[in-house]
Amino acid sequence: MARILVVDDEIGIRELLSEILYDEGHTVEIAENAAQARAARLRARPDLVLLDINLPLKNGYEVLDEIKSNEETRKIPVIILSTSSDRRDIDKAYDKHVNCFITKPLDIGEFIESISKIEEFWIQLVKLPSKE
Repeated sequence: MARILVVDDEIGIRELLSEILYDEGHTVEIAENAAQARAARLRARPDLVLLDINLPLKNGYEVLDEIKSNEETRKIPVIILSTSSDRRDIDKAYDKHVNCFITKPLDIGEFIESISKIEEFWIQLVKLPSKE
């Protein structure tokens, strides 16, 4: 299965995402800020990154810039999961080469369903780049 890096400052979201993805057989790394995200990327290059915009210290756009500007990590698909549905946030993320922008549903059932769909599409259907 896949190695997934979850970067979110909300512990409840990190735990929920980790539980859902782990139950599907994936290896899950978690980070609550940019420094932890960088360390996790260096320690074990993920196949997919689930990234929040609002992070302490550096925001998600800065983390996205780091991933996409590095030759070794730029092919890693990055999905922004945010409570924002502001057009400016969405446009800014795509300008920085995010692979997908999803607004987090507020309902827990819808949120779990969204994560299942992400897993189904990005892990089961899409062919991810090699780690070479």
